[in-house]
Amino acid sequence: MSEVTTTTQSAAQALVNRGLKNYWYPVAASWQVNSAPIGVTRLSENIVLWRDGKNQVHALEDRCPHRGARLSLGWNLGERIACWYHGIEINSKGTVEKVPAVNACPLEGKTCIKSYPVEERNGAIFLWFGDELHPEPTPLNLPEEMASDEWSSFLCLSNWKCNYRYAIDNVMDPMHGAYLHATSHSMAEGDKQADMRVRKTDTGIMFEKVNQRDMNFDWVELGETGTMWLRLSIPYKKKFGPGGSFYIIGFAVPVDEENCQVYFWRCRKVQGWQRDAWRFLYKNRLEGLHWDVLEQDRAVLENMIPDARNNEFLYQHDIGVTRTRRMLEQKASAQLEALAAHRELSAQQKSEETQQNNA
Repeated sequence: MSEVTTTTQSAAQALVNRGLKNYWYPVAASWQVNSAPIGVTRLSENIVLWRDGKNQVHALEDRCPHRGARLSLGWNLGERIACWYHGIEINSKGTVEKVPAVNACPLEGKTCIKSYPVEERNGAIFLWFGDELHPEPTPLNLPEEMASDEWSSFLCLSNWKCNYRYAIDNVMDPMHGAYLHATSHSMAEGDKQADMRVRKTDTGIMFEKVNQRDMNFDWVELGETGTMWLRLSIPYKKKFGPGGSFYIIGFAVPVDEENCQVYFWRCRKVQGWQRDAWRFLYKNRLEGLHWDVLEQDRAVLENMIPDARNNEFLYQHDIGVTRTRRMLEQKASAQLEALAAHRELSAQQKSEETQQNNA
């Protein structure tokens, strides 16, 4: 293997571990973002979030262009934020509007820091993480369970001390439900052996048990619709209320290479009194049971051996995991190749312009 190939593969792995670009990611629950600015780290990028007087959320790189102080420590001025250190005011596009300590400061009017497109959906704040080739976002299309009024849902989020890829691997592994969650309220039934298969869907792939459905955690779908989501269904016992099967829409969001946030929308297709009944049961009985299951996942993933992915012996049940890993790595390579070609072309054009100007 050539040195160039090894370097390219290493760069692709690093990009995957930090988080792929050109997707929408949920970065905070709506209730976490109020008038006071807050700082978050997502995809290893430091970001400040705040709401203006119209309740609109804004997002900027969490860095004052003057001296590098955290803007999340500053003041909310509506569509602007002011740095606590020297009062420099920056608008929601990242442009410095005012430097109060100096008259006619050359910093004023300059766009110095990165801004992020924002969408607020289903009780969460989504940001677009585009690379230099894709600064403008694609449409954010969410699964039916999150987009349709026929569905009711609750958002659960948790911080996990592991790379986000382990969280994706965990969901792309339905077989673990019959073991890790065997004593849970929803995954105690069904066979403990299964043949697995992968098939394509309109938006991604489905990984499923061949001869078992609606008995346990029997299938999972990975979809791409401007964002990358995971969908699964777990059967409910009848005593847990009306509405048929219980669905989960999940997102694994990188914080940095060693930490992630998981967002799970717990969904049921219910209306009228059935919706009220299920929501009552959820808050009074089911939520704690779901947290128990989530904590089992967290405990296993946070205690994996160091560099676990490079010390595995995978078998037939892991087809969904290997397929997803390969897809992520291919996307990372494609993003890096496109950026390299763009930068090479830009450098060539600048060189030609310089030669023409000097001629």
